[in-house]
Amino acid sequence: MEEDPSRTLTSTLPSLPPDHVAPLHVPTVAVAAAAALPPPPTIAPIPVPPILRATRAPSVGSDSDREGSLSRPSADDYEVSEESRLARERQEKLVQELLMKRRAYAMAVPTNDAAVRARLRRLGEPITLFGEREMERRDRLRSIMVRLDLEGQLDRLLKVHEDEQAAAAAAGAPAEDEGPQQYPFYTEGPNELLEARVDIAKFSVARAKARLARARRRRDDPDEDEEVEAEYAVDQAGGFVLECSEIGDDRPLSGCSFSHDCTMLATSSFSGVAKIWSMPQVTKVSTLKGHTERLTDVAFSPTEDNLVATASADKTAKLWKSDGSLLRSFNGHLDRLGRVAFHPSGKYIGTASFDKTWRLWDVNTGTELLLQEGHSRSVYGVCFHPDGSLAASCGLDALARVWDLRTGRSILAFEGHVKPVLGLSFSPNGYRLATGSEDNTCRIWDLRKRKCVYTIPAHSHLISQLKFEQQDGYFLATASYDTKAMVWSAQDFKPIKTLSGHEAKVTSLDITSDGQQIATVSHDRTIKIWSSRSNEKKNDMDLD
Repeated sequence: MEEDPSRTLTSTLPSLPPDHVAPLHVPTVAVAAAAALPPPPTIAPIPVPPILRATRAPSVGSDSDREGSLSRPSADDYEVSEESRLARERQEKLVQELLMKRRAYAMAVPTNDAAVRARLRRLGEPITLFGEREMERRDRLRSIMVRLDLEGQLDRLLKVHEDEQAAAAAAGAPAEDEGPQQYPFYTEGPNELLEARVDIAKFSVARAKARLARARRRRDDPDEDEEVEAEYAVDQAGGFVLECSEIGDDRPLSGCSFSHDCTMLATSSFSGVAKIWSMPQVTKVSTLKGHTERLTDVAFSPTEDNLVATASADKTAKLWKSDGSLLRSFNGHLDRLGRVAFHPSGKYIGTASFDKTWRLWDVNTGTELLLQEGHSRSVYGVCFHPDGSLAASCGLDALARVWDLRTGRSILAFEGHVKPVLGLSFSPNGYRLATGSEDNTCRIWDLRKRKCVYTIPAHSHLISQLKFEQQDGYFLATASYDTKAMVWSAQDFKPIKTLSGHEAKVTSLDITSDGQQIATVSHDRTIKIWSSRSNEKKNDMDLD
């Protein structure tokens, strides 16, 4: 067993009384050596800073040292320098500014610029300063309101103004309106535009008068039943069959249009060439060459002169005779063109472009009459009302706009499609507009109710073009990239006939003026003619 050394040491020491202290024996040699050493050098005292007057108490020591130490210095014992005082004032100012900003952002300030101006006028401040913008004006109003709120004057000023408004209302004076103010936007146009608008107004009044007279006569005549006629037209449309198929070009076809008398058909192609075909044999009559890029659309004039208009990706539109001779070119667009359309009078042409505008041109002179903005993205399609008074445009902003050609105003904006609108057509009844979109739907808009009255889930792919039957508008035809064209009843918008036969995307279609034939063109480079005349002949033979 090992022994504890401390216990052993204690046991060896002699026992002494508690108050006895043993004397310390220092050797004589050590004392003599210490006496021989030189005295230590004198150490200079540490200077005390002038600001601090009290000495620092020792942090470690005995109880007697703590009792003799000085107390903690007070604030009066410090001398604050000028720099410290300025820094403290600067800090207090920053804190006040921060509190002011917090209070300002917590205060309700109008966001409308007209309301901001009215509030400044109410508070007796200048409504605007030189070079001041809307956001700067709003920030100035916020700071003024915060300052008045701190001074306790904001509520008083607002109450005074409310009393003034109440007194003005009691006296019958109109109260100040803080709502948004509508400022008309005018662009000076040429004299040709004024003359064109006068001509369009005269033309449209005569057309509208004839249309309304016809509608009244059909309503009052007991021998005419519109429902029976509509059912007969729908039955005929349900009998459309493929009558002819012809290769139209070496490249995909982009557009087609029947002539006014239904004796010719015009087609446009990605090759930059348009062709005129005789009907019903679909024999090529002429070729229209002149564009340097692919063609995007083609349209026949509604008059007897049978002029042809073509639109191209080379930013130009051209006017041709049916024999292939070029009359004039319409230059002015800044980007490639979309659709092209003739005014019902035949005197004007409308073109839609990817430069976010559509333009109105004079057929006889080639003058640009109107450059119309209004869409936020590219404009793809344009068409005209049967009376000639209105024009409709659609574009990649998923919006369809209706314009009054007689005044130049945008009178309607139809919102509902969720993707770009690629085609639109007015009904001959005068109050319906159909739009086809990239969202695979066709929407029917009522111009009288100013809203969508029906949505047709028409295809499984985007709708590239659509047309109403031109005589009475009893049915509607749509073309789609799902390789099909569909015929729909304009009474209940139910499908009547599916025109299947193309092997690629169907890019465009057109209906003859008598509603007996439909032409479709596709990326498979073919022209297909769908006719109901064969069924009509068969029915006549059965009756005989």
